[in-house]
Amino acid sequence: MMKKTHILVVDDDQRVRAMLRRYLTEEGFAVSEAADGAGMRGILEKHPADLVLLDLVMPGEDGLTLARYIRQRSKTPVIMLTGKGDLIDRVAGLEAGADDYIAKPFHLREVLARIRTVLRRVEPASATAEAPVAATAAKTAGDVLAFQGWRLDMLKRELRSADGKPVSLTTGEYELLCAFARSANRVLNRDQLMDLVKGRAWAVNDRAIDAQVVRLRKKIERDPKQPELIKTVRGAGYIFAVAVTGR
Repeated sequence: MMKKTHILVVDDDQRVRAMLRRYLTEEGFAVSEAADGAGMRGILEKHPADLVLLDLVMPGEDGLTLARYIRQRSKTPVIMLTGKGDLIDRVAGLEAGADDYIAKPFHLREVLARIRTVLRRVEPASATAEAPVAATAAKTAGDVLAFQGWRLDMLKRELRSADGKPVSLTTGEYELLCAFARSANRVLNRDQLMDLVKGRAWAVNDRAIDAQVVRLRKKIERDPKQPELIKTVRGAGYIFAVAVTGR
């Protein structure tokens, strides 16, 4: 029997938790729920989740704090649930490590679609691990992209710095870096980047792509405030201003 995908719902509103648990259970997921950070940590220690639905506004530790906690310890996908429509809150959630966000009130079908989309984005890593022979046979020079000492392994979904140390990336950061590396020295506007980062649910007129760029710069730039790799082209978008080999 196949193991069910485990979704952890963290929300201080018991009605929201019950509604999501009932619906997602009917859709074939194993669902746990927690009302606060302490409950979330207790569940994750015993039963690691495949994805966390995390409310932004909660008493005590808020969703941003808990998203950072999760991201510091794992690559578990996080979808932020927010009752606020302010763009600043959505961007803050992405900067804290969330992979996506859903504004309340939401439709349950939208929640299901977002969950499936995010889970699909993390499936390739698992598929590669389960089929190492096929992966090795398919490996070509283009599977590893190199730029200024950095090495981006497309099969392992792994980024290493010039000194060989692995750098942890969220799914969104990884996909954005791939998009830049494959289109080096080309100016890309936000719409083009959103098209290249396939499968991600971006909101209309959203500036979330800018937040992802900020987060990525913090991980690969020597000085994120004076970027040398991902440069802003005023009024046009961004350019990955570096030579990339292995494409």
